Amino acid sequence: MINYDKILSEKVKSIQFSGIRKFFDIAATMDNVISLSVGEPDFKTPWAIRRKAILSLETGHTRYSSNSGMVELRVEACKYMQNLLGVSYDPNNEIVVTVGGSEAIDIAIRALVNDGDEVLVPEPSFVCYAPLVELAGGVAVPIITKVEDNFKLTPKALKAAITPKTKALILPFPNNPTGAVMRRDELEEIAEILRGTEIMAISDEIYAELTYSDGGEDLKKHVSIASLDGMRERTILINGFSKAFAMTGWRLGWVAGPEPILTQILKIHQYAIMCSPTTSQYAAITALSSPEVRRDVDYMVNEYDMRRRLCVKSFNDMGLNCFNPEGAFYVFPCIKSTGLTSEEFCERLIKSKRVAVVPGTAFGKSGEGFVRVSYAYSLKHLTDAFARIEEFLREIK
Repeated sequence: MINYDKILSEKVKSIQFSGIRKFFDIAATMDNVISLSVGEPDFKTPWAIRRKAILSLETGHTRYSSNSGMVELRVEACKYMQNLLGVSYDPNNEIVVTVGGSEAIDIAIRALVNDGDEVLVPEPSFVCYAPLVELAGGVAVPIITKVEDNFKLTPKALKAAITPKTKALILPFPNNPTGAVMRRDELEEIAEILRGTEIMAISDEIYAELTYSDGGEDLKKHVSIASLDGMRERTILINGFSKAFAMTGWRLGWVAGPEPILTQILKIHQYAIMCSPTTSQYAAITALSSPEVRRDVDYMVNEYDMRRRLCVKSFNDMGLNCFNPEGAFYVFPCIKSTGLTSEEFCERLIKSKRVAVVPGTAFGKSGEGFVRVSYAYSLKHLTDAFARIEEFLREIK
């Protein structure tokens, strides 16, 4: 018999499976489950995007693209970043089209990290950052964000985490799972610390389109740290189509940044992936250039905003203090008053009431005492789930 334990990579074996998928998989084995566990838009991909993909297939456009992605798509993505973020990139050598934002994060980290390098990861945050740093041979250093700071990265916490080994800072805003957003003045304080260092910012801006205006009109437009003085040259910017364009299954994103870094990123992408799916690339050109799609995106954002308000009010009315998110499509209510751990809360809720949410600890140890709830679901789906959660809370008192 082969001893697979000896054969397998120690790095890979040390990585835990995603805590998000755990409850998604549990829900899949049960009947009558209302899942609020996955951050996937319930909207269909806008018809204009699907139509372009169908046409590309019917006309036989199914060959490889260039490794960097189709020129037309790179041009449109650069226009999009210029219009949305005010940051200019050269479509010829400062952008690579990737298989989703996930690949973009992976290859950005791998292009920077040597063995032992430290990468600062604000937590709670999306599940992939720390494992990808570790697989690249680096050390993921958590920076705890707190509800009293609105889950934002503070200059004080950043300064305290920096060491001579620090290579990069992940900036996961708007944030999954908390919905926190960093405003211009707050990003400026972070940028002031990074300027003059050789620490790179890896800015994951997949939720850039999904910001809301509770905190003022400035929140209607996402601010990228790359747009601040002196930060373009020390930022790797990541975005994609899954969230704002309801294109999760199309698996398409991009990474942009200074040419010397993108040249090395392209090598990794070239050998590991070759190129992103051609059909998805044709569709994505329309996603970025069509006025019809722009109207669809605006509609979806308004719907998310309405759901967001419902979620925050519902949890607060139940007695679970809920941070008011300003971006993405998640709420992160505090469940400490129940006396249950995050894991216990989620396990008992799904078993007794058939509602799936994600324990805050899936996003780092600092998520203990919270759960993540996605509002990328219909109002009926949400209200039915809230009725069950409220009943659950009454029963466990």
